[in-house]
Amino acid sequence: MNMTNRYCVILAGGLGTRFWPISKAAKPKQFLDVADTGKTFIRQTYDRFKTIVPQENIIVVTAARYEGLVREQLPELEERNLLLEPYSRNTAPCLAYATYTLLKRDPDAMVVVSPADHIITDDGLFAETINDAFRHVAEKDVLMTLGIVPTRPDTNYGYVQACGGKDAYMSNEPLQIKTFTEKPDRELAKVFIGTGEFLWNAGIFLWKAQTIRQEMEKHLPEVTGQFTGWESAIGTKVENEFIQRAYTGCMNISIGYGVMERTDRAWIYPAKFGWQDIGTWESLYNYIPKDADGNAISAEKTLIEGSRDVLVVSPEKKKLIAIKGLEDYMVIDTDDVLVICPKDDKKFKDFISGIAMPEFEKYR
Repeated sequence: MNMTNRYCVILAGGLGTRFWPISKAAKPKQFLDVADTGKTFIRQTYDRFKTIVPQENIIVVTAARYEGLVREQLPELEERNLLLEPYSRNTAPCLAYATYTLLKRDPDAMVVVSPADHIITDDGLFAETINDAFRHVAEKDVLMTLGIVPTRPDTNYGYVQACGGKDAYMSNEPLQIKTFTEKPDRELAKVFIGTGEFLWNAGIFLWKAQTIRQEMEKHLPEVTGQFTGWESAIGTKVENEFIQRAYTGCMNISIGYGVMERTDRAWIYPAKFGWQDIGTWESLYNYIPKDADGNAISAEKTLIEGSRDVLVVSPEKKKLIAIKGLEDYMVIDTDDVLVICPKDDKKFKDFISGIAMPEFEKYR
């Protein structure tokens, strides 16, 4: 297979609000070592893909305000491979920007897209899976996503039902998608899991740049129409001005809602490697090893009695954290914020909406 037309797009522009107070607007989670692996998320992601695609073909899309952080953590990244978004508009607009950029450089580009906040526990199997998925994408004009066997009714993921049902997943071959439901409510997620016929959408996609262009222009003309004239603007001195104008008119929508739920070209590759999307405190709790009482602790000194299923995180690791009588709670301690809250993504999201108040600006 021709390796020179393989590209990777790393999505690294999120604010990471669901990981507050460790992840803050000035330095969100993709630039942190939240999982205590020794590398930041974006560094891990870059290192993982540079063994799969040529290093000069790795593109990072992030918010303009994070340009310095990317250059600090990925000093080898070529200047032209850092695409800066003036505003956060979710994944569909940033993939439109990346797609048109790649088409300007290489009309035959094949692309793997990955968020910057995944933990993969078997990099060898991961590389085999991506290589095989690239082979299928080269042969067919499809939009491929990787599928993960769900372990809980998590409402933060898309749920994918493939043609052939649960028995088809054992074939280790890509399958055409029957239904794609982006972030259902908890009751519907429970129904999906109960059938055994649904996989999580891992948020890692593969496609030809020409194919995703066609499907975005078909299903999301309100986004792609903002990029009219890209052929003469991208890669020139007027690119920044052009992108500023395009993003000003772009709607905020994900590629899941905008394309994958609507297209008839969606396929899924059932993945077998270890995978964690560390996007929320609940997902970090599921990743960290537990003690006999189900407590997940990432802190140097703790005293815990009569407590179950508690998440304790203290990045500073300077103080003793003593807890008694808590169940299904999280305790997050930083140098300027202490959070004690039920360990539930929705409750936490509702709770932290309060930090939008002006008096809490310095803590955001």
